[in-house]
Amino acid sequence: MGSELKMLVSSRMMIRVAILLLNTASGFKLCPGSCLCYESSDLVDCRSRGLVQVPLSVPHGTWLMDLSGNKLTEVRTRSFMGLWTLKILLMSNSSIRTLQPQSLSSLQFLERLDLSFNRLRWLPEDFSQGLSSLQELRLDQNLLQHLDSTSLADLENLRKLDLSYNRIRTMDVRALGGLSRLRLLNLEGNRLNVLKEGLLSRQQSLEVLLLSHNNISVIQTEALAPLRSLTLLGLQANQLQHIKFKTFLMLQTTTTHLQMSSNPWTCDCDLQRVFGKIHRVRHLRVYDYGDIICSTPAQLAGSSLASLDSQLCLAETASVLVISITVTIAVLGAVVKAEKNRKTKQAVSEAEKQEHP
Repeated sequence: MGSELKMLVSSRMMIRVAILLLNTASGFKLCPGSCLCYESSDLVDCRSRGLVQVPLSVPHGTWLMDLSGNKLTEVRTRSFMGLWTLKILLMSNSSIRTLQPQSLSSLQFLERLDLSFNRLRWLPEDFSQGLSSLQELRLDQNLLQHLDSTSLADLENLRKLDLSYNRIRTMDVRALGGLSRLRLLNLEGNRLNVLKEGLLSRQQSLEVLLLSHNNISVIQTEALAPLRSLTLLGLQANQLQHIKFKTFLMLQTTTTHLQMSSNPWTCDCDLQRVFGKIHRVRHLRVYDYGDIICSTPAQLAGSSLASLDSQLCLAETASVLVISITVTIAVLGAVVKAEKNRKTKQAVSEAEKQEHP
Protein backbone atom coordinates (compact mmCIF):
# COMPACT_ATOMS: atom_id res chain seq x y z
CA MET A 1 0.00 0.00 0.00
CA GLY A 2 2.84 2.35 0.87
CA SER A 3 4.61 1.73 -2.42
CA GLU A 4 1.40 2.36 -4.37
CA LEU A 5 0.91 5.65 -2.51
CA LYS A 6 4.46 6.67 -3.30
CA MET A 7 3.97 5.84 -6.95
CA LEU A 8 0.72 7.85 -7.00
CA VAL A 9 2.39 10.88 -5.40
CA SER A 10 5.34 10.54 -7.76
CA SER A 11 3.10 10.34 -10.82
CA ARG A 12 1.12 13.39 -9.67
CA MET A 13 4.37 15.32 -9.25
CA MET A 14 5.47 14.32 -12.71
CA ILE A 15 2.13 15.45 -14.14
CA ARG A 16 2.50 18.81 -12.40
CA VAL A 17 6.03 19.22 -13.68
CA ALA A 18 4.85 18.30 -17.19
CA ILE A 19 2.01 20.82 -16.97
CA LEU A 20 4.42 23.47 -15.70
CA LEU A 21 6.87 22.77 -18.51
CA LEU A 22 4.03 22.84 -21.05
CA ASN A 23 2.76 26.16 -19.71
CA THR A 24 6.26 27.57 -19.73
CA ALA A 25 6.87 26.40 -23.28
CA SER A 26 3.55 27.82 -24.45
CA GLY A 27 4.38 31.06 -22.60
CA PHE A 28 7.46 31.45 -24.76
CA LYS A 29 5.17 31.36 -27.80
CA LEU A 30 2.44 33.66 -26.45
CA CYS A 31 1.58 36.50 -28.84
CA PRO A 32 0.36 39.91 -27.61
CA GLY A 33 -3.34 40.18 -28.34
CA SER A 34 -2.95 43.35 -30.40
CA CYS A 35 -0.17 41.99 -32.60
CA LEU A 36 0.30 39.38 -35.29
CA CYS A 37 2.92 36.70 -34.75
CA TYR A 38 4.37 34.58 -37.49
CA GLU A 39 5.76 31.55 -35.70
CA SER A 40 7.45 30.00 -38.70
CA SER A 41 9.71 33.01 -39.13
CA ASP A 42 9.53 34.42 -35.59
CA LEU A 43 8.22 37.85 -36.64
CA VAL A 44 6.02 40.02 -34.40
CA ASP A 45 3.98 42.67 -36.24
CA CYS A 46 2.57 45.37 -33.94
CA ARG A 47 2.39 48.19 -36.50
CA SER A 48 -0.14 51.01 -36.01
CA ARG A 49 -2.09 49.34 -33.20
CA GLY A 50 -2.41 52.40 -30.96
CA LEU A 51 -0.03 50.88 -28.39
CA VAL A 52 1.09 53.18 -25.55
CA GLN A 53 3.76 50.80 -24.24
CA VAL A 54 5.84 47.89 -25.44
CA PRO A 55 3.59 44.82 -25.15
CA LEU A 56 4.36 42.00 -22.75
CA SER A 57 4.45 38.26 -23.54
CA VAL A 58 6.41 38.62 -26.75
CA PRO A 59 7.61 35.21 -27.96
CA HIS A 60 11.16 34.66 -26.74
CA GLY A 61 12.36 33.36 -30.11
CA THR A 62 11.41 36.60 -31.91
CA TRP A 63 14.15 38.04 -34.14
CA LEU A 64 12.13 40.89 -35.74
CA MET A 65 9.65 43.15 -33.93
CA ASP A 66 7.85 46.02 -35.65
CA LEU A 67 6.33 48.65 -33.35
CA SER A 68 6.15 51.44 -35.94
CA GLY A 69 3.23 53.87 -36.04
CA ASN A 70 2.16 53.58 -32.39
CA LYS A 71 1.83 56.07 -29.48
CA LEU A 72 4.54 54.82 -27.15
CA THR A 73 5.66 58.29 -25.89
CA GLU A 74 8.46 56.64 -23.91
CA VAL A 75 10.35 53.37 -23.87
CA ARG A 76 10.59 52.18 -20.30
CA THR A 77 13.47 50.55 -18.47
CA ARG A 78 13.92 46.88 -19.41
CA SER A 79 11.00 46.98 -21.87
CA PHE A 80 12.65 44.24 -23.94
CA MET A 81 13.98 42.06 -21.14
CA GLY A 82 14.21 38.41 -22.20
CA LEU A 83 14.20 39.02 -25.95
CA TRP A 84 17.73 37.66 -26.36
CA THR A 85 17.27 36.63 -30.00
CA LEU A 86 15.91 39.97 -31.27
CA LYS A 87 17.97 41.21 -34.24
CA ILE A 88 15.72 43.87 -35.80
CA LEU A 89 13.64 46.37 -33.83
CA LEU A 90 11.53 48.95 -35.69
CA MET A 91 9.95 51.82 -33.71
CA SER A 92 9.68 54.63 -36.26
CA ASN A 93 6.86 57.17 -36.12
CA SER A 94 5.77 56.08 -32.64
CA SER A 95 5.65 59.47 -30.86
CA ILE A 96 8.62 58.52 -28.67
CA ARG A 97 9.89 61.43 -26.58
CA THR A 98 11.95 59.64 -23.95
CA LEU A 99 14.17 56.59 -23.72
CA GLN A 100 14.48 55.65 -20.06
CA PRO A 101 17.87 54.42 -18.76
CA GLN A 102 18.67 50.80 -19.72
CA SER A 103 15.57 50.61 -21.90
CA LEU A 104 17.55 48.82 -24.63
CA SER A 105 20.45 47.35 -22.67
CA SER A 106 19.20 43.73 -22.81
CA LEU A 107 19.30 43.64 -26.64
CA GLN A 108 22.83 42.28 -26.90
CA PHE A 109 22.32 40.68 -30.33
CA LEU A 110 20.33 43.50 -31.94
CA GLU A 111 21.73 44.40 -35.39
CA ARG A 112 19.27 47.01 -36.66
CA LEU A 113 17.39 49.70 -34.71
CA ASP A 114 14.99 52.22 -36.28
CA LEU A 115 13.92 55.17 -34.11
CA SER A 116 13.26 57.58 -36.98
CA PHE A 117 10.37 60.06 -37.13
CA ASN A 118 9.96 60.37 -33.37
CA ARG A 119 10.23 63.29 -30.91
CA LEU A 120 13.55 62.57 -29.20
CA ARG A 121 15.34 65.70 -27.98
CA TRP A 122 18.27 63.92 -26.36
CA LEU A 123 19.78 60.47 -25.92
CA PRO A 124 20.44 59.03 -22.44
CA GLU A 125 24.09 58.59 -21.50
CA ASP A 126 23.69 54.80 -21.47
CA PHE A 127 21.79 54.69 -24.78
CA SER A 128 24.34 52.38 -26.43
CA GLN A 129 25.00 50.20 -23.39
CA GLY A 130 24.50 46.55 -24.36
CA LEU A 131 24.14 47.33 -28.09
CA SER A 132 27.60 46.14 -29.09
CA SER A 133 26.19 44.03 -31.99
CA LEU A 134 24.27 46.93 -33.57
CA GLN A 135 25.20 47.56 -37.22
CA GLU A 136 22.56 50.05 -38.36
CA LEU A 137 20.99 52.87 -36.34
CA ARG A 138 18.36 55.29 -37.62
CA LEU A 139 17.68 58.41 -35.57
CA ASP A 140 16.68 60.67 -38.46
CA GLN A 141 13.71 63.04 -38.28
CA ASN A 142 13.87 63.61 -34.52
CA LEU A 143 14.55 66.77 -32.46
CA LEU A 144 18.10 66.06 -31.28
CA GLN A 145 20.16 69.21 -30.62
CA HIS A 146 23.46 67.89 -29.26
CA LEU A 147 25.52 64.69 -29.21
CA ASP A 148 27.66 64.09 -26.13
CA SER A 149 30.68 61.85 -25.77
CA THR A 150 28.90 58.92 -24.07
CA SER A 151 25.58 58.20 -25.81
CA LEU A 152 27.06 56.33 -28.77
CA ALA A 153 30.25 55.14 -27.09
CA ASP A 154 29.54 51.38 -27.12
CA LEU A 155 28.50 51.00 -30.76
CA GLU A 156 31.78 49.43 -31.78
CA ASN A 157 30.27 47.41 -34.66
CA LEU A 158 28.04 50.12 -36.11
CA ARG A 159 28.26 50.47 -39.91
CA LYS A 160 25.46 52.94 -40.70
CA LEU A 161 24.35 55.93 -38.61
CA ASP A 162 21.55 58.21 -39.81
CA LEU A 163 21.16 61.45 -37.82
CA SER A 164 19.71 63.49 -40.68
CA TYR A 165 17.04 66.15 -40.24
CA ASN A 166 17.40 66.76 -36.55
CA ARG A 167 18.39 70.09 -34.95
CA ILE A 168 21.98 69.24 -34.09
CA ARG A 169 24.09 72.37 -33.57
CA THR A 170 27.01 70.90 -31.64
CA MET A 171 28.76 67.58 -31.19
CA ASP A 172 31.38 66.70 -28.58
CA VAL A 173 34.69 66.08 -30.33
CA ARG A 174 34.59 62.51 -28.94
CA ALA A 175 30.92 61.87 -29.80
CA LEU A 176 31.86 59.40 -32.55
CA GLY A 177 34.98 58.07 -30.85
CA GLY A 178 33.69 54.52 -30.39
CA LEU A 179 32.43 54.12 -33.97
CA SER A 180 35.64 52.90 -35.59
CA ARG A 181 33.85 50.64 -38.13
CA LEU A 182 31.40 53.24 -39.36
CA ARG A 183 30.97 53.29 -43.14
CA LEU A 184 28.07 55.72 -43.63
CA LEU A 185 27.35 58.84 -41.57
CA ASN A 186 24.36 60.97 -42.53
CA LEU A 187 24.15 64.39 -40.86
CA GLU A 188 22.12 66.14 -43.56
CA GLY A 189 19.54 68.73 -42.58
CA ASN A 190 20.99 69.77 -39.22
CA ARG A 191 22.37 73.09 -37.93
CA LEU A 192 26.12 72.46 -37.79
CA ASN A 193 28.25 75.51 -38.62
CA VAL A 194 31.80 74.17 -38.23
CA LEU A 195 33.37 70.83 -39.16
CA LYS A 196 35.96 70.49 -36.42
CA GLU A 197 39.30 68.73 -36.33
CA GLY A 198 39.17 65.58 -34.20
CA LEU A 199 35.47 64.82 -34.67
CA LEU A 200 36.20 62.12 -37.29
CA SER A 201 39.54 60.97 -35.89
CA ARG A 202 38.43 57.29 -35.54
CA GLN A 203 36.56 57.02 -38.84
CA GLN A 204 39.24 55.52 -41.10
CA SER A 205 36.61 53.12 -42.53
CA LEU A 206 34.06 55.83 -43.35
CA GLU A 207 33.03 55.69 -47.02
CA VAL A 208 30.10 58.12 -47.20
CA LEU A 209 29.82 61.41 -45.27
CA LEU A 210 26.67 63.44 -45.93
CA LEU A 211 26.63 67.01 -44.57
CA SER A 212 24.35 68.86 -46.97
CA HIS A 213 21.72 71.36 -45.81
CA ASN A 214 23.58 72.50 -42.69
CA ASN A 215 25.06 75.94 -41.89
CA ILE A 216 28.71 74.95 -42.34
CA SER A 217 30.88 77.94 -43.18
CA VAL A 218 34.20 76.59 -41.89
CA ILE A 219 35.96 73.27 -42.44
CA GLN A 220 39.02 73.16 -40.23
CA THR A 221 42.20 72.26 -42.08
CA GLU A 222 42.68 68.70 -40.75
CA ALA A 223 39.01 67.82 -40.15
CA LEU A 224 38.95 65.39 -43.10
CA ALA A 225 42.50 64.05 -42.74
CA PRO A 226 41.62 60.72 -40.99
CA LEU A 227 39.14 59.64 -43.69
CA ARG A 228 41.26 57.12 -45.62
CA SER A 229 38.30 55.30 -47.22
CA LEU A 230 35.99 58.19 -48.12
CA THR A 231 34.33 57.87 -51.54
CA LEU A 232 31.57 60.52 -51.24
CA LEU A 233 31.53 63.84 -49.36
CA GLY A 234 28.29 65.81 -49.58
CA LEU A 235 28.60 69.52 -48.72
CA GLN A 236 25.78 71.00 -50.79
CA ALA A 237 23.53 73.77 -49.46
CA ASN A 238 25.74 75.02 -46.65
CA GLN A 239 27.26 78.48 -46.05
CA LEU A 240 30.65 77.97 -47.70
CA GLN A 241 32.08 81.08 -49.34
CA HIS A 242 35.71 79.98 -49.61
CA ILE A 243 37.60 76.73 -49.08
CA LYS A 244 41.24 75.89 -48.51
CA PHE A 245 42.94 73.56 -50.96
CA LYS A 246 44.96 72.02 -48.12
CA THR A 247 41.73 70.84 -46.46
CA PHE A 248 40.95 68.54 -49.38
CA LEU A 249 44.55 67.67 -50.13
CA MET A 250 44.59 65.98 -46.71
CA LEU A 251 42.14 63.38 -48.09
CA GLN A 252 44.52 60.54 -48.93
CA THR A 253 41.96 58.28 -50.62
CA THR A 254 41.74 56.26 -53.82
CA THR A 255 38.83 58.28 -55.25
CA THR A 256 36.60 60.82 -53.50
CA HIS A 257 33.61 62.50 -55.13
CA LEU A 258 32.85 65.97 -53.77
CA GLN A 259 29.43 67.64 -53.92
CA MET A 260 29.61 71.37 -53.18
CA SER A 261 26.86 73.18 -55.12
CA SER A 262 24.23 75.52 -53.60
CA ASN A 263 26.69 77.39 -51.39
CA PRO A 264 27.06 81.23 -51.37
CA TRP A 265 30.43 81.19 -53.13
CA THR A 266 32.54 84.35 -53.41
CA CYS A 267 33.97 84.02 -56.91
CA ASP A 268 37.47 85.43 -57.08
CA CYS A 269 40.87 84.34 -58.28
CA ASP A 270 41.60 82.47 -55.02
CA LEU A 271 38.47 80.32 -55.35
CA GLN A 272 39.19 79.60 -58.99
CA ARG A 273 42.74 78.57 -58.13
CA VAL A 274 41.53 76.22 -55.37
CA PHE A 275 39.14 74.41 -57.69
CA GLY A 276 41.79 74.37 -60.41
CA LYS A 277 44.17 72.61 -58.03
CA ILE A 278 41.46 70.16 -56.91
CA HIS A 279 40.84 69.23 -60.56
CA ARG A 280 44.51 68.40 -60.93
CA VAL A 281 44.52 66.01 -57.95
CA ARG A 282 43.90 62.56 -59.41
CA HIS A 283 41.83 61.12 -56.56
CA LEU A 284 39.48 64.11 -56.15
CA ARG A 285 36.41 64.63 -58.33
CA VAL A 286 34.05 67.60 -57.99
CA TYR A 287 30.83 65.85 -58.97
CA ASP A 288 28.73 69.01 -59.40
CA TYR A 289 31.34 71.57 -60.50
CA GLY A 290 29.07 72.83 -63.27
CA ASP A 291 26.44 73.76 -60.65
CA ILE A 292 28.74 75.88 -58.47
CA ILE A 293 27.17 79.34 -58.77
CA CYS A 294 28.64 82.68 -57.70
CA SER A 295 26.80 84.71 -55.06
CA THR A 296 29.29 87.55 -54.85
CA PRO A 297 30.56 89.91 -56.16
CA ALA A 298 27.28 91.37 -57.41
CA GLN A 299 28.40 91.59 -61.04
CA LEU A 300 29.03 87.81 -61.10
CA ALA A 301 25.97 86.70 -59.09
CA GLY A 302 24.21 83.85 -60.88
CA SER A 303 27.21 82.94 -63.03
CA SER A 304 28.70 79.47 -62.80
CA LEU A 305 32.32 79.29 -61.76
CA ALA A 306 33.00 76.89 -64.63
CA SER A 307 31.76 79.42 -67.21
CA LEU A 308 34.27 82.00 -66.00
CA ASP A 309 37.16 79.72 -66.90
CA SER A 310 40.34 81.62 -65.91
CA GLN A 311 38.77 85.05 -66.35
CA LEU A 312 38.82 85.83 -62.64
CA CYS A 313 42.58 85.46 -62.37
CA LEU A 314 43.09 87.25 -65.71
CA ALA A 315 40.89 90.08 -64.50
CA GLU A 316 42.79 90.20 -61.23
CA THR A 317 46.10 90.23 -63.12
CA ALA A 318 44.82 92.97 -65.41
CA SER A 319 43.65 94.99 -62.43
CA VAL A 320 47.03 94.61 -60.75
CA LEU A 321 48.73 95.62 -64.01
CA VAL A 322 46.49 98.67 -64.40
CA ILE A 323 47.14 99.68 -60.81
CA SER A 324 50.89 99.14 -61.27
CA ILE A 325 50.95 101.24 -64.45
CA THR A 326 48.86 103.94 -62.80
CA VAL A 327 51.19 104.04 -59.81
CA THR A 328 54.24 104.10 -62.09
CA ILE A 329 52.82 106.97 -64.14
CA ALA A 330 51.96 108.85 -60.98
CA VAL A 331 55.46 108.33 -59.62
CA LEU A 332 57.04 109.42 -62.91
CA GLY A 333 54.77 112.45 -63.03
CA ALA A 334 55.79 113.36 -59.52
CA VAL A 335 59.47 112.96 -60.40
CA VAL A 336 59.09 115.08 -63.54
CA LYS A 337 57.20 117.72 -61.65
CA ALA A 338 59.77 117.74 -58.87
CA GLU A 339 62.58 118.06 -61.40
CA LYS A 340 60.76 120.89 -63.17
CA ASN A 341 60.23 122.70 -59.88
CA ARG A 342 63.91 122.22 -59.03
CA LYS A 343 65.00 123.69 -62.34
CA THR A 344 62.57 126.59 -61.99
CA LYS A 345 63.88 127.36 -58.53
CA GLN A 346 67.45 127.12 -59.80
CA ALA A 347 66.73 129.53 -62.69
CA VAL A 348 65.07 131.97 -60.32
CA SER A 349 68.01 131.75 -57.99
CA GLU A 350 70.50 132.45 -60.76
CA ALA A 351 68.44 135.39 -62.01
CA GLU A 352 68.41 136.89 -58.56
CA LYS A 353 72.18 136.54 -58.29
CA GLN A 354 72.64 138.41 -61.60
CA GLU A 355 70.40 141.28 -60.44
CA HIS A 356 72.23 141.56 -57.15
CA PRO A 357 75.90 140.77 -57.83
